[in-house]
Amino acid sequence: METITKETPRRTVLAETLPPKERMPRWIRIMLRSPVSITGIVLVILFIAVAALAPVLAPPEFPSQPFLIPESGFSPQPLPPSAAHPFGTTQNQYDLFYGVVWGTRTAFEVGILVTLTTVLIGAGFGAIFAYTGGWMDEVFQRIVELFLAFPFLLAAITLATVLGATIHNGLVTGMIALIVFGWPSYSRQIRGDILSVKERDFVLAAHAIGTPGWRILLIHILPNAMYSTLVVSSLNIGNNVLTFAALSFLGLGAPQGYADWGQLLSLARNWIPSLSQYWYIVVFPGIALLLFVLAWNLIGDAFRDALDPKMSSYR
Repeated sequence: METITKETPRRTVLAETLPPKERMPRWIRIMLRSPVSITGIVLVILFIAVAALAPVLAPPEFPSQPFLIPESGFSPQPLPPSAAHPFGTTQNQYDLFYGVVWGTRTAFEVGILVTLTTVLIGAGFGAIFAYTGGWMDEVFQRIVELFLAFPFLLAAITLATVLGATIHNGLVTGMIALIVFGWPSYSRQIRGDILSVKERDFVLAAHAIGTPGWRILLIHILPNAMYSTLVVSSLNIGNNVLTFAALSFLGLGAPQGYADWGQLLSLARNWIPSLSQYWYIVVFPGIALLLFVLAWNLIGDAFRDALDPKMSSYR
């Protein structure tokens, strides 16, 4: 048995005597015991595997432009699943299997990039102005309220339409629209947490000993105020992908022929009245979109429960 010496911190010795599972942070242990989070994590891992193996599962016809879905003809009528096209084809003979597989990469690109950018902008400015306070915070909050006054989807559609006249890249315009109207919610979320944390004793003590303001914000306040923002951002990864799919469905997101689930559903809208015959053009991209959004929502819900000290399940 190891003897405790002056050079051996007691906390380190106690941690080494715990079982490996007990050494992990509490929130990780809770998520690993929750069927909800495990289901979401497994789904995300499957999508990551599909995205990583996309060149193997669906070799691109044009390696320099792998996101362009290959066409096998020009017939407007979709073709059913076959050996050559496992998921069938859409109108204009775009291969559904190729679009679903490479659309996984598009989903990760849109979901993670848009979410990360909106969190950095919204939480960054929200934290700075909430900590500073005064008239600058009041002015910034009026700007945030101005953005929040617009319905999110309608505002994104309008901005994507306006930007499309100058930026002839639907993928970029759709993502910009989501970022422009997505950051204010994070700013409002982080502001409430900052105002609560900055009045706690350990922050006041840091002020009393002369700690610089930037250090107090970065080291003492933000790590204790980011939990709810992280939960919301994990939920919004799937929501951003769903909203971008809606823009693509309306012709304002990914261009025609681009590997995107919303674009595939857009190519199917003319055949929805005959869905009993052409079910595959909606089912395959629809299931991919549904499972992707569901996976992140399950992870977000479990993450929220794991960070809530009042939750006792799966401890």
